[in-house]
Amino acid sequence: MTVAVLGSGAFGTALAISLAGNGPVTLWARSAEQAARMETDRENALRLPGVALPETLTVTHSLEIATQARIILLAIPMQKLRTALQDHADLLASHTLVACCKGMELNTGLGPIAVISETLPSAIPALLTGPSFAHDIARGLPTALTLACADANQSATLQQELTTANLRLYRTTDTAGAELGGALKNVMAIACGAVMGAGLGDSARAALMTRGYAEMQRMALALGAQPETMAGLSGFGDLALTCTSEQSRNYRLGLSIGRGEQFDPSITVEGAATARAVAAKAQAMKLDMPITQSVTDLLDQTLTLTDAMAQLLARPLKEE
Repeated sequence: MTVAVLGSGAFGTALAISLAGNGPVTLWARSAEQAARMETDRENALRLPGVALPETLTVTHSLEIATQARIILLAIPMQKLRTALQDHADLLASHTLVACCKGMELNTGLGPIAVISETLPSAIPALLTGPSFAHDIARGLPTALTLACADANQSATLQQELTTANLRLYRTTDTAGAELGGALKNVMAIACGAVMGAGLGDSARAALMTRGYAEMQRMALALGAQPETMAGLSGFGDLALTCTSEQSRNYRLGLSIGRGEQFDPSITVEGAATARAVAAKAQAMKLDMPITQSVTDLLDQTLTLTDAMAQLLARPLKEE
């Protein structure tokens, strides 16, 4: 067994299904009951109903079994990643760990690769990110992703190991750019959802996406990211997907804000914590990021959507 996936949510399950087309894969579920049910029923009825698990995919609750794999994909939410690494450091140390989450840690402002490096220095950290939805991957639909790893040789090896019949991976050593693209686009997806939920129209969304992309570049380039990374799958590509589809949980959260509706608190929305982390980092760096700040204020309910739009539209006129 070469590859294991930790985290049996929709995305982790979808990745495991796709990777199982290459050979045996282990999927670890935190709940022993869920692991047993998935292994028996050959389906993740809770998170990914209607998609059969291939015979080459084994579901387990045993982390000791899962960590026998050389390459471990971490399909764990950004805000829970550090705790998971700390709790299981003895089993995860010295592995190749590929984070599959997008965001910025609320307390530190760090991305997933930085959290892995800080928590488990002996591990080889990498990141799998880009425009993708779990149901598309699980159904075998073509999907292109960015694989980020600072070690070029390790990145090439991972690219070969993790590419599947429907997953095409493009590698980069620009880990900062890959991290920031995936994190920042979630904030913009919330903003775009709010615009559409309020009935402000496609033109307003297009304007917000464009100015949001300018904000993404502003912070990313200030933190050392490469412009081509932000223009690629992990930046512009993911922005285009999550700002236009209700499959995106960040976009759906924005829709609920725009409509004045309650959002299911049990649903993990990476962009909510990330917006607050990004806003704090922007203030510390003295970066002008008005859309990010507006999203944070909307989430904290210190600003209404009407006032947020009025503030953005009242900003000084300038060159693009």
